[in-house]
Parts: sequence; C-alpha cells; structure tokens
Amino acid sequence: MATSFLKAEWRKLAIANYAVDPSLLLPYLPYKTELDVWNGKYYVSLVGFKFVNTRLRGIPIPFHRNFEEVNLRFYVRYKDESGWRRGVTFIREIVPRPAITFIANTLYKEKYVTKPMKHEWDISNEKIAVKYAWKHNRKWNSFAVSAEGVKRELKPGSEEEFITEHYWGYAPIRKNTSTEYGVEHPRWETYNVNAYHIEVDFASVYGPEFNFLDQCKPDSVMLAEGSEIVVRTKRKII
Repeated sequence: MATSFLKAEWRKLAIANYAVDPSLLLPYLPYKTELDVWNGKYYVSLVGFKFVNTRLRGIPIPFHRNFEEVNLRFYVRYKDESGWRRGVTFIREIVPRPAITFIANTLYKEKYVTKPMKHEWDISNEKIAVKYAWKHNRKWNSFAVSAEGVKRELKPGSEEEFITEHYWGYAPIRKNTSTEYGVEHPRWETYNVNAYHIEVDFASVYGPEFNFLDQCKPDSVMLAEGSEIVVRTKRKII
C-alpha cells in the first residue's frame, strides 16, 4: 500500500452537480481513464469545504492546518489488474495558502491556484448554513447552502453515493502519462438541503468553455458532513 502523504479532515462539503455534454470534459481526461457516468449523466461538480487539522507526512505545518478549498471537478474511472477504480479529476482547485498550491502542483500535478478566501458556518441542531467565498479579479465569488441539522446515511445506488464515493484522484501529466493517488475516508453522511445560492463567474474562474454554467441551475445540490481523510502518495500511469 502507498504511504500516507497527507492527513486532515474535510468538513461541511457543499456540492453542486451539473450534467454536461461529455465532449466538454474530454480535453481534461487523464491518460488511460474514461468518463464515469451516473444514470446517463456526466457530472461536473462545484465543491466547497474546509480542511481541518491538516498534517503533511504526519507533521502539522504552522498557518496551514485549517483553510478553505473550492474546486470544480468531474468523475472518471480507471481499470487496473484488480478491476475498476472510480475517481475524480480537477479542472481547478482554489485555496488561500500559496504553500499548498506549490506542493500540490509540484508533487501531484494538480491545478491549484491561490486566492483570498473566507467561509461562514452557522450550525445548530435544527439547521446548518455554510458559505464559501473566494476573490478573483477583484470580485468575490460564493457558494452557500442551508440544510436541516440532522445527518442521514447515503442510500445505496443514489446520486449522493455516486458523487461522494470516488476514492481515487487522477491528473494528466502529458499525453501518455497521468498520476493516480488514493483518498481514504469512511462513508459520509449528508444533510437534506433546503436552499442554496451560487454566485460564480465560471468563465473567468474556470475557463470560457464553462461560461454556460453561469445561467444553469444545478441538477442537484448536496451537503456532506465529511470526515477524517488520508491522501496516499501518488504513482504514475504510463
């Protein structure tokens, strides 16, 4: 088994899912992977959450333990000798700490950028409200979700299960090479979402090909509690 590279908690994951034409995602597809599909839909997801108690190779880094992340991702699968592995590939990942961007882009060939960020959590037994915001081109973008305060288990075969149960990460390096790394966490619980608000300049933040998402209503929005996670060291696929 690959050694542990990063341990942390991912908490209060707000996730908005958009069904898109698969041709949109093919230019971003890592080598030897293929698009994963749920009920005929190819999803791209806007995800906001908070890193908590982050440790790099077991060592907490001052000022880099607790921070926000917002990413745009899609779903892939890769077949090795043991069968299919279901994972995610990122269009872009936003964090507020440049050291995180440097490490992820250098070692894992990810697509991190550093932006000013902030979050708001309002949590009680009755409700949960979370908001993640990031500043891009002098404008604040944001993703907010409010939900009931009671957690519920994932239903087998559900859309929520499909979105959250991808335990691998894949990134393209070049035409004939990609990287793979495992992400371990227990099965997550979710909350019933009551309302959401998305204010994002998708073209500016993620590229002009995603401009149409500005006017699109997500197919679904969910809020997952999250858990402790482990990111394993990467390997090359050639």
